[in-house]
Amino acid sequence: MKPHRQFRVFASIISLLAGAPWAEAQAPAIIPLPQTTEVHPGHFMLHAGDKILASAGAEETAHYLSAELRRRASVNLDVISQPGPAEVNRIQLLLGDPNPAPEGYTLTVSPGAVIIKARTPAGLFYGAQSLLQLLPTGAADEAIPCVQVEDQPRFRWRGLMLDVSRHFFSKDEVERLLDEMAWHKLNMFHWHLVDDQGWRIEIKKYPRLTGEGAWRKAIGFGLDPKAGTAYGADGRYGGYYTQDDIREVVAYAQARHITVVPEIEMPGHSSAALMAYPQFSCTGGPFTTDLPGGVFNGVYCAGNEDTFAFIDDILTEVSALFPGPYIHIGGDEVPVDNWKKCPKCQARLHREGLARESELEGYFIRRVEKLVHAHGKRLVGWSEIREGGLADEATVMDWVGGATEAATAGHDVVMSPLADCYFDHYQSLDHSTEPRAIGGYLPLRQVYQFEPMPTNLPARYQEHILGAQANVWTEYMPSFKHVQYMVFPRLCALAEVDWSPKDSRQWADFCRRVRADCARLDTLGVNHRSLSDLDEKAPAGRP
Repeated sequence: MKPHRQFRVFASIISLLAGAPWAEAQAPAIIPLPQTTEVHPGHFMLHAGDKILASAGAEETAHYLSAELRRRASVNLDVISQPGPAEVNRIQLLLGDPNPAPEGYTLTVSPGAVIIKARTPAGLFYGAQSLLQLLPTGAADEAIPCVQVEDQPRFRWRGLMLDVSRHFFSKDEVERLLDEMAWHKLNMFHWHLVDDQGWRIEIKKYPRLTGEGAWRKAIGFGLDPKAGTAYGADGRYGGYYTQDDIREVVAYAQARHITVVPEIEMPGHSSAALMAYPQFSCTGGPFTTDLPGGVFNGVYCAGNEDTFAFIDDILTEVSALFPGPYIHIGGDEVPVDNWKKCPKCQARLHREGLARESELEGYFIRRVEKLVHAHGKRLVGWSEIREGGLADEATVMDWVGGATEAATAGHDVVMSPLADCYFDHYQSLDHSTEPRAIGGYLPLRQVYQFEPMPTNLPARYQEHILGAQANVWTEYMPSFKHVQYMVFPRLCALAEVDWSPKDSRQWADFCRRVRADCARLDTLGVNHRSLSDLDEKAPAGRP
């Protein structure tokens, strides 16, 4: 029996016993939809004096749950590690569930107790998120419906990318976004720290990267200067994260079972780095960060050995700051005009027996992959890293095609297609009703209908599709509230695409649940796009 059908059959039985309105009111509004959910009669009532029992290894999740219950339900529950009287330790977090999925969990809510079991702390954390979504929104009491949930994710990579190069967002704002990701069981935060318009990470060996490359003369992109707040004391626009800031964000993410993937863009989109250190370019500059959106000639010199030493020095510090397994190196949109005119690059091309400049890009990526591996990391890059020959163990982040080819060649792939995962696109065809965006059209329903698994990929290669990721390019998002507006509720849809069984997706039911989720977001102070024009019967389509 398919999971969504199992819930509907059980709810129908309950409706016969207690009336259809009861069943509808009690239908859980969990996003992403669990694998199986059974609703039982009755409620669990939260009471002051209740305890959260945490087994060994479950303490961190227990304290997180206690804090969230205090914030959302104004109920204080102490965490204990030893069982007390049955009437007080009524919420139990237990490690050791036989569920083989590392991120799977079971959640049982009965009138007398709440029990969350999982094999790993991550599974317990996701079970806690489902419990929090069962809390009534705006209700006078704290009655949690009795349910039995069995759950685990479909994909390993459930991601969101935030571009902080075009506009700098504070450490607190980034951590707020991590919270919002965690509520929806996302686990990969791709932090786009470097691009033409700004370098955002402190590198101690090269202080001019942030001293010069982190700043612009103006907000840029044709925006009102008052639309952003990231101005330094000298009036320049920008900012950067110190290494201490980075460590704090990484620790914050780890506590929410989110892996941070830093992106250090190369060989193109590097104007900010070359503004500070032009000797690693083909031309010697000058370069500037005062640039509109687009593709520019800020490209590292591929024929200069010192370029690779510079990059290795940067990767040494980056690797020490990010304990996760991946470093993203970009690799997209690399104009080769400089390389065509550069004697060093042409000498490299002929010395390596390469036929064209696109193969020189492949050489560059493979050189960098060896540096990444030397630091114990795996390289991730955009679709274009396939051009000129894919590095041996690279993971492809597919935004313009090539997923099937990469997967059948044995490479892992993260699906992030332009048409379905770019949250900088408009959410309405009537642009006059929307904040300014880069263009395009990506409504909520289209995100929900996105299927990450390529239809033509043979089953034996499907394990290489790690999951899907939304991208938030911020050229026209100078404030964090604007970012939230572009992210939600579309991220709710992608979370379900990544987590829930493919066959369980039902648009009408998602509409019901996303309305409840947006009510929770309102309570938690998250800006989001209105659902006032949500049409459950409207056909999906692109302009």
